[in-house]
This record gives sequence, structure tokens and C-alpha cells, in this order.
Amino acid sequence: SCLKVCFQWLQKRPAVSPVLPQAKECNGVKVPIDTSKPNPNEVEFDNLYLDMNGIIHPCTHPEDKPAPKNEDEMMVAIFEYIDRIFNIVRPRRLLYMAIDGVAPRAKMNQQRSRRFRASKEGMEAAEEKQKIRQEILAKGGFLPPEEVKERFDSNCITPGTEFMDNLAKCLRYYIADRLNSDPGWKNLTVILSDASAPGEGEHKIMDYIRRQRAQPNHDPNTHHCLCGADADLIMLGLATHEPNFTIIREEFKPNKPKPCALCNQMGHEVKDCQGLPREKQGKHDQFADTLPVSEQEFIFIRLCVLREYLERELTMASLPFTFDFERSVDDWVFMCFFVGNDFLPHLPSLEIREGAIDRLVNIYKNVVHKTGGYLTESGFVNLQRVQMIMLAVGEVEDSIFKKRKDDDGSAFLYSWWPVFPSSPIPGGQFSPQALGNRSSPQAICNPRQAAFEMRMHDRQNSTTAASPNTSLTPDGSPSLGGGIKRKAEDSDSEPEPEDNIRLWETGWKQRYYKNKFDVDASDEKFRRKVVQSYVEGLCWVLRYYYQGCASWNWYYPFHYAPFASDFEGIADMPSDFEKGSKPFKPLEQLMGVFPAASGNFLPPTWRKLMTDPESSIIDFYPEDFAIDLNGKKYAWQGVALLPFVDERRLRAALEEVYPDLTPEESRRNSLGGDVLFVGKHHPLCDFIVEQYKSKSGEAVDIPPELCHGIQGKLTLNDNAVLPDQVVQSPVPMLRDLTQNSAVRSVNSGLSCKAVQLKTLKPAPVLKPGDWEKTNNDGRPWRPQLGFNRDRKPVHLDQSAFRTLGHTMPRDRAMPGMYPNAVPLGAYGSPYARPLMGSQQQIPKLLSTRSWGRSAPQGSQHRVLSLRRTAGATPLLAWNRMLQSPNQFQPAQYQGLGPMGYPQRPEDRMDRGRQAYGPGRPYPLPPPAGRYSWN
Repeated sequence: SCLKVCFQWLQKRPAVSPVLPQAKECNGVKVPIDTSKPNPNEVEFDNLYLDMNGIIHPCTHPEDKPAPKNEDEMMVAIFEYIDRIFNIVRPRRLLYMAIDGVAPRAKMNQQRSRRFRASKEGMEAAEEKQKIRQEILAKGGFLPPEEVKERFDSNCITPGTEFMDNLAKCLRYYIADRLNSDPGWKNLTVILSDASAPGEGEHKIMDYIRRQRAQPNHDPNTHHCLCGADADLIMLGLATHEPNFTIIREEFKPNKPKPCALCNQMGHEVKDCQGLPREKQGKHDQFADTLPVSEQEFIFIRLCVLREYLERELTMASLPFTFDFERSVDDWVFMCFFVGNDFLPHLPSLEIREGAIDRLVNIYKNVVHKTGGYLTESGFVNLQRVQMIMLAVGEVEDSIFKKRKDDDGSAFLYSWWPVFPSSPIPGGQFSPQALGNRSSPQAICNPRQAAFEMRMHDRQNSTTAASPNTSLTPDGSPSLGGGIKRKAEDSDSEPEPEDNIRLWETGWKQRYYKNKFDVDASDEKFRRKVVQSYVEGLCWVLRYYYQGCASWNWYYPFHYAPFASDFEGIADMPSDFEKGSKPFKPLEQLMGVFPAASGNFLPPTWRKLMTDPESSIIDFYPEDFAIDLNGKKYAWQGVALLPFVDERRLRAALEEVYPDLTPEESRRNSLGGDVLFVGKHHPLCDFIVEQYKSKSGEAVDIPPELCHGIQGKLTLNDNAVLPDQVVQSPVPMLRDLTQNSAVRSVNSGLSCKAVQLKTLKPAPVLKPGDWEKTNNDGRPWRPQLGFNRDRKPVHLDQSAFRTLGHTMPRDRAMPGMYPNAVPLGAYGSPYARPLMGSQQQIPKLLSTRSWGRSAPQGSQHRVLSLRRTAGATPLLAWNRMLQSPNQFQPAQYQGLGPMGYPQRPEDRMDRGRQAYGPGRPYPLPPPAGRYSWN
């Protein structure tokens, strides 16, 4: 079903498209990319949005390669990551970089749980590592000397820390450098929303999109591209109702090899390390300090294709009201909240792995005829209709719990494997033969019957004699539980605790409330309080997705969710929130989410409140805490039972230490806004410079005609650097430079209806075969490269493969597919080797003259067959590589200039205004006036 919102489902459909390779290397040196050229993915994006926290974390503490040695290397790694994304997407109007700022209180609870867990797991891992190290050395094992370096605490990636303040300075420098030097940034508007601007990064991006959609000058055909790793970006993208919305993210590849943290060798984890000497890497051990690191690959998730699937799934006939697909998408997004989000625990009866979203949609379709309308409208919930959906789920809760138990029992049986000391050796027809026996083996007769007899024989042996590894039941028969359990990769060594809830047995509701809330299920007043808080949370989350933060102070005050059958009488529950609430300040948020172990990021007197036994808020910072598995298998899936922070008590305690802040700490503790950057060639630059010359302190409107239709308010930035002023590099290894313009931008508050604007609807992508499970004629699914599904790939015949195999060095084989390989010997390729004797060079194949005949006009890029000529050694050839001149020509074959750059359109007299080959069946870029490739 199309409603399983997970990447395993998406990656097998045209909604996911792998990104074409961008970076090229020559002799180990990366070739620069001219991002002002057309996008090779055959799509032109207007705006690129970067959810920066998804970039910061893998660059500061990567899992698949050595970590940076210091903070400067971390910043350079972040710059390189942004460059790679920019080279792939190539936005033409806007680059919006958003870092997580102070989050709403509802999100702070999750942040608090994550940071306490990270601190606890980090200390436990360090202790376990030291313990194993001592054991290995005591047994005479070999381990490299332990590096004396400070462990990087990822908790510093939180607003208010010195690390985040330095990151903002480095990003300002990076933006100024690219505006000065990169031609692809020439006419780009850049907005940086750093950690001082309140709000989560992805929601600051969505807030910007909503505000621009509400402007009269907004272009509804804007093509958005959002880079981020969070799964909820799909929901946020659908909530915008923008028809051209694409998400780019790293391709998830499980089981990546990681080096052991003790011996730095591959192939095992710390717990399995034996302290063996390191094997020589290379003939002269020249690869000793290198790890097998592959460059991260990316994928595009095309929401327009996902919308096609949803439209087919959600369309309903014979409704008592007019069907509106956009409203049904909003209802679908809302129903996904019940299976879990960052602000509310999921309902006990709804698990996404059990098809909860499909179940909700089926109930929704059955009940919508009775509701008389949709569940939501522009971010507001109709609770009376939601009650009908929830009570329908409540009617099947008991059967859901019983089926879950049955499924878990089946999985439990399959996860146990009885191991006996002497495994029976198959005999008869299946008996093993001696290696030296060259006689032909006897043919198998009736294999089904022979296999059945073997199984019956094994069963009789296992029941008559129990092994030492097999426990006996009271009646003397071997117990299945006596087998050795296969240890899963992430399983815990501790035994699983007893499940006291037993949702599959009668009385589950009474036991649930007694164990989780310490109240009786008969306490109707308390149960209604829990349900009311949950309903408030549903309304808050939907408002957050569609209109922005409704309240900075609201949060769900319980660790667990109620049952669906408890949602009775919710139609009359209030769903309004207090107005005028304000976010925490950065240092206040640090006090609310940090454990005491991360107190070094706080001022000394503030830090003391976390550890002093006499502190009035010492109970907010437990040294240890319980984790309730809550029916799950692994500890990371459980619920961290941390006390909730009382905002009033926290603020009262901080009032006493506020006077101790230094001026620098007070600056980091203040809230900021977005900063806008443009280059000196941008039409808006002169307007900004005039504002600084006039020294006007009032906010002014951005002229939309000068800024690609972008509208908002501009205020002068005290720290702005105007043209021709030197910008100091915050990273010692990077040079100083001249910045163009930096202006703080403050947008006025606007609300926007969740509707689709009048726009050009994207052409349908799906074909009738895409709806069927048995499509593609049974062949394995192949990913679609680029955004053109009619793209014709390059095909090589057998002779071409033989030529590549004989000519390319074995030890320097190029990665990827052959169509991406540089033609042999062409353009100074290092992969061409000199031919012996009278052999002719392969690059002759690319000339306009072939052996024995002349090439037809316009076919200079087609590879022709070689014929034997007098006195010449026979050569293998690329034969019929392309069947017709209308097929796609790889970019490497088309007029490459110096250093491998494609020539600009004006330099190619026979190509028109695009750098496309003749007959290429791709649509031209937008008309002149929107983009200028000159």
C-alpha cells in the first residue's frame, strides 16, 4: 500500500530517484564544478533549503569515517558538505540555511530525553571500552596506545553554546566567500537563520514558505528542494501543498563497516575485539592509516509523485460532499500523528510496523460518509469528527492486542534455534561424498519423500535424547526454551523484563493505568485529564505544521498515551492556546535539556545549580534514571522516565544567577533573527547599500521585483559588512576575504490557508503499470536516474566491454557504470595506456574520420566499428555503442573545454542556448527572463 510512509516503500517507486554523480576526480584532485550550468539531473530548482542540523551532526561526529581532530576541521567538513549539496541542486533564486534554535516546550521534553540518554550511553560505552581494554591487555593482547583526547560531546550542538555561536560566524564567512567566488551564487539570495533565531530548523523553513505563499507577488510555480534527514519532512512538504516540492537526503545503507574503537581494525565491534596484531595493509603497509571510505550518495524524494499515489488511494466516490484532494491530504497528515511524532507518544494500539496508517485510512474511508466533512481545515481540527474515527479504532483495540501477541509469539519461535552437540549427518541419497570420489553421483529419486523422512528422523532423535543444552519440561520432554537464543545485532545482554500489562488478556486497561499512571482505570476524572492533554497535543501539532507555533509553553505532561477507546466526549474539549507566549532564552533552554554531565557548556554559577545538593532544582538532574521498555525489545525504543521541568521553579532559580553572566554570555543568551546576504551583482545590493547610507532605523519592505518576488521586512544589522570591507576568517586555515552585504531580515507575521495555489500542475509521472505489484514484467526494479523517466540510457555491446577490460588498468578501475567513464585516452584521461607496436590510439575513435570510410554529417560523437587496415594490428572496438543519433550522449562527450568543464552555450555554435546534444528529447529550460545562462 502507498500509505506505508517509510523509505523501504518509497525507494521501490518512482517517488525516489537517485542523484546523478556530481563530483569528479582527476589524479586524486577534485575537478571544480560550474554550478551556473544547467542541472544534469534535468530539473531546475528555484529554492534550496538546508536543515542544517542534519548536516552538522554527521560532519562533527561521523560514524563511517575518522572524526575531525578539532573544531576547525569540523567547520571545513560542514563547508564541503554544503558545497556538495549545492553542486547537486544548483538553486537559482534562494538558499535558506536554517539551524535549530530554541525549540517549543513540547519539543524540549524530547530533546531532554535524547541528551540525558546520550550522556548516559556515552559514559557507559567509555566504561565498557576501558574494561574490555584492560581484559585484553591482561591476556597479552595487542592494542595500539590509547589516544589522549577529549571526547566530543554532541550535546554542544544546542542553541546557546560557544560551539553554535562559532558555527554562525563561520557560516557567515562561508556565505560571503561563495558570493564572491562561485559563479553559481552570483544572483542568489542567501538567508541564514542561525541558532539565535527561535524555532526548529525545518519549521523555520516551513514558516518562511508559508509567509511567501501569502504574498501577492509569490510565484506558485516555484520549485522547492529541501535537504534534511528527518522523516517528518515528507509530512511538512505535503502540508505546504506546493506542487513542485522535492526532498534530497542521504541514501541509507545499513551495516556500513565501522572500525573497532579499541584496535581501529575493521570487521568486528568493541565487544568482540581480541587484541590481535594488525594485518599489513598493502605491500609496504602504505594503506595503514586509511579507511575504506566511500562518498555518501544522495536520493531525491519527489512529493509530486507521492501525491499521485495518495490521490489514487484517498479518492472516494459517492460522498455527501464535494471531494477535495487537498483536504484529504491534510486529513492523512493528521492521522499520521497518531502513530507517533516528536511531541506526543503514539497510541498503544497503533504501531506503524503493524500497518496502523493503512488501518486508519480504511476506517477514515468508512466513517467519512457519516462525518459529513473532513477532519481538518487549514491547521484546525474538527474534534467531533475525530471522535468518530477514534472510537472506531477503539472497537478493534482488543483484537489488535491479541493479534500482536500471536504475531510476537510466532516471531519468538522463529528467533530461537535449538543447538544440539551432535547434529545428525544426512544419509542415503543426501549423504556427503568423499572429495576424491570422481564417480558420477547417483541421481536423486523422489527428493520430497527423502526430505520428509530426514525431518521425521531428526524429530525422533530430538525427542528421545535431550542434549545438555536442552532443558526438560515436567513431563520429561525437551523444552524449546532450552535452545540457545540467537543474539540479534542490537540485542541487550540483560534478560527481558516481565510484561505486567499483558494487553492481550482481559483487564488490560486496568493494568495499564495502574502500572503506567499509578491510578485505577475507574478514575474517570484522571483518564479524562490524560485524554484532554492528548487532544490538546493533536491540535497543537497540527497547528504547528500548518500555521506555526500556537504556544511556546504547552507540552504533554505524561510519558504515556491513552487508549483510542478513551476518546469519548472530546468534541466539547477546548483546543485554544494562550496567546503572546514567548520562547525560552538559549541558556534557559540549556538548563532545561542538559544533564549535569554537560554542564561545562554553561556559566559556572549556572552549572552549580545542576550539581549542588542544596540547589532548589537539583531534582531536575538525576544522575541515573529508569528506562521503561513499554513492550519494546531494545532500550533505545523505551521511555526515559525523567522528571518534567517545572518552568516556574527553573526561572525562580535562574533569577539568582542571571547577574553573574558576562557580556559575551549575555549576547549568546539573546534571541536573534534571520540574516540576508546578497552579492554585489545582485539587484537588491544597491538598495541595501542606500539603506545603510541613509542610516534609517525603521524597517523597510523588500522590493519584490529586485529579489525574485521575495517579500519581507529589512532592518539594519549592526555587524553588517558592506562591499570592499575585509572579513576576518574565523577558521585559521582559511584566508580573509571581502564580503558584499549582510542585512538582518525580520518578516512580519502572516497566516496562510492550507490550499493549493493556481499553478501549472506537474505532468503525471506514474504509468498504469506502476499501480500494480507485479509491474516491470517481473524484472528487478531499477531506479530512475534524473527527473526524466523517458531518458534513454547508453548501451554497450560485448566488443565495447572487451575494449574497456583490456585497456583500463585493473588497479585503477573507475567506480560506477561504464556510461560515466571518460572515453579511453580522451581529454588527457589518465586511464589510457600506450599501445604496443603499430597499434593505433583509441582516441582516434572519437574523430570525425573512421578507418576506411568517412563519418556522416553530425555523427562525430558516435563510436563506429573498426575495420582492419593494411599494416595495422587488429584492434578491438566499441561497436554500435549508440543505436541512433537521438539517444543520450554522456556529458563527457559533448564539447568539453579545458579542465573538463562543459563549454558555455555561447561558445558552441551548433547547440543553441543549451549544452545539450542534438536530438536530445529533454524539455528546454524556462523561457528567458527566469534564468540566464549567460
